[in-house]
Amino acid sequence: MRRGRRVRRQGEPFPAPRVDAWLLILPALVPVLVLSVVPLAYGLGLAVTDARFGRTAETHFTGAENFRVLAGDSLFLESFRIGLVWAVAVTALQFALALGLALLLGQRLRLRWLARTLALLPWAVPEVVVGIMWRLVYHPDAGVLNDLLGLRGRDWLADFGWALPAVVLVGVWAGMPQTTVTLLAGLRNVPHELNEAAALDGAGPWRRFASVTWPALRPVAAAVTALNFIWNFNSFGLVYVLTSGGPGGRTRLPMLFAYEEAFRYGQFGYAAAMGAAMTAVMAVLLAVFLRNRLRAVEE
Repeated sequence: MRRGRRVRRQGEPFPAPRVDAWLLILPALVPVLVLSVVPLAYGLGLAVTDARFGRTAETHFTGAENFRVLAGDSLFLESFRIGLVWAVAVTALQFALALGLALLLGQRLRLRWLARTLALLPWAVPEVVVGIMWRLVYHPDAGVLNDLLGLRGRDWLADFGWALPAVVLVGVWAGMPQTTVTLLAGLRNVPHELNEAAALDGAGPWRRFASVTWPALRPVAAAVTALNFIWNFNSFGLVYVLTSGGPGGRTRLPMLFAYEEAFRYGQFGYAAAMGAAMTAVMAVLLAVFLRNRLRAVEE
């Protein structure tokens, strides 16, 4: 007679993993430890020192001194504000446009495969190539954008008022494919029967989306929004190629600021403190965001 599986009671702790289970997850765990946990721990260690560039430079433990200086660094605080504006704007626009595109590509249209391929094309282009391509689009004399608008000599990336919006546009264009693919996958979990029943009851497209599609898509939307926000806030290559943080620091994201402190001025300890501060703030913001989103999903 076969024995039934014992059901874990509520409040009872989970059993400890067996040795063979640890061996199975070891190939995935080792790269995470080597490429993520170890560099993070090393960076936290640098953040409490005065480490500088040079073989002869001595390193001393300084405790929270770097963080004290960082709290009063107006340039870093301004770059952090710019980073938040950039991350929120790019993430929101990416999601809104990708959602509309995913809903469109989810319909039974002719040549849908071609439309999906074209929509994913920016995903196949390296970030540096995207930056170079858009620099040509924004070129003041030979740029396509100025030709379309009938302008001459307008340097969008060097304009104090338009540099950040111009870079945001590139970020949205480059990041839309990933969000679109994720939302397309989420749309497959929407029950067709409910959509058909709502249509038979006389519900219009907007009503069906609000009552049927969005509730099923909300968990996916929360996850992809959180991941996009992390990715966008930590952006480096795209903005570095486009503007290198200019003009006058108007597009200097926190990652660019930390890069300059470390590799231009040789202040490795101070740059590591910037990274630790950004990680802590982002962790708090994401914890609050995900808590509210998951609470809304459960309700």
